[in-house]
Amino acid sequence: MNYINIPKEFKMKIFFIYLLLFTFISSAFPQNENQIVDSTLWIKAEQLCKDFIIVDAHIDLPDWLYDEWFDVTQLSKGEIDYPRAMKGGLDVAFMSVYTSPSLEGTGKSKIKADSMISLVHKMVATWPNNFAFIHSTTEIKNNLNQNKILLTMGMENGSPIENNLANLKEFYNKGVRYITLAHYKWNHICDSANDTIRKWNGLSPFGEDVVKEMNRLGIIVDISHVSDSTFYDVIKLSKAPVIASHSCCRFFTPGYERNMSDEMIKVLAKNGGVIQIAFASFFLREDIYQQYTNGEDHIKQYLKDNNIKSGTDSAWKYEENYWKENPLPSATVKDVANQIDYVKNLVGIDYVGLGSDFNGVGGLLPVGLEDVSKYPNLVYELLVRGYSNEEIEKVLGGNLIRVWKKVEEVSQRSK
Repeated sequence: MNYINIPKEFKMKIFFIYLLLFTFISSAFPQNENQIVDSTLWIKAEQLCKDFIIVDAHIDLPDWLYDEWFDVTQLSKGEIDYPRAMKGGLDVAFMSVYTSPSLEGTGKSKIKADSMISLVHKMVATWPNNFAFIHSTTEIKNNLNQNKILLTMGMENGSPIENNLANLKEFYNKGVRYITLAHYKWNHICDSANDTIRKWNGLSPFGEDVVKEMNRLGIIVDISHVSDSTFYDVIKLSKAPVIASHSCCRFFTPGYERNMSDEMIKVLAKNGGVIQIAFASFFLREDIYQQYTNGEDHIKQYLKDNNIKSGTDSAWKYEENYWKENPLPSATVKDVANQIDYVKNLVGIDYVGLGSDFNGVGGLLPVGLEDVSKYPNLVYELLVRGYSNEEIEKVLGGNLIRVWKKVEEVSQRSK
């Protein structure tokens, strides 16, 4: 048919149809760097996210629900809800049970942790058609393909253990499957990477018992946030592989102990563990980290000068406003892929996964990885770099599931 001879009204209809089609296709493609998109690879990226199990090892949704219960089965605030998780292909989400270091020694850590654990189970009870809770690796495949997000839990900060090993058994029974031994301050278990005070020079005597008991129970030891000395103490003690649930490579942020050095990543790989790459922009690049550090120093000084206690609503509000007025440089999907590349080249593809820290970094996330719907953008970038399907499957969740299964096997042998 000759387009020139088509009546004007039909030309307009055809034009709008093409416009809508172009808009739809364009909105589906990665928008991170105005790059020319390979449509074939993009379609493959979306398909792989549907075909492969995506495990995100660290999502801070419970802390938000603790402050305000809201319907996460609908598009909502923050970086995770059911519709976006389904769109991104998320299968297994480790809900972070976070307790502030300020609760250490107050007797309130366990109370807070128990409340947040209850909220995770409340999610499943309230929305059984959207979420299911899993306790083991065998339950993953048994619950796939039901249009549900599978939830389990990681405890961020061992403070709620409160010097009582019996609490570990209780947490395990409630569904906690990893514990980050410390957070931004030292506690009764170990020293923190973010704290200048080194109380124990690694694990405390009680902390050593904690690692052994976690091995026995089948709780994964998480070394994100801990000091280097703590990491090496854990490696010496643990009979099971350990994880860094949300960390990056120190190579990109020299001097930032919160990230892992080359030597630590090598030791972690020898242990059979896995580093789950975090998406926080200030973990990814030195320039962003330096500006972030300067901002954090300013915020701390402001809070001190104005007698505002860290962790309070007033403190959070000031920090949120500060970053709005002083935005960090933008990281991109490529920066996250660079981290994965680095681990792959250093120790192999079997030792790297994903631990986004969604809802936990105040929105300081890369362009193209702003929420749980955007995992395909990262997969697309890996495909562009020549990653095989097998390699991508391992990064998305295979490696973490392997470690979790090994931890279960060590536990079974010890019993």
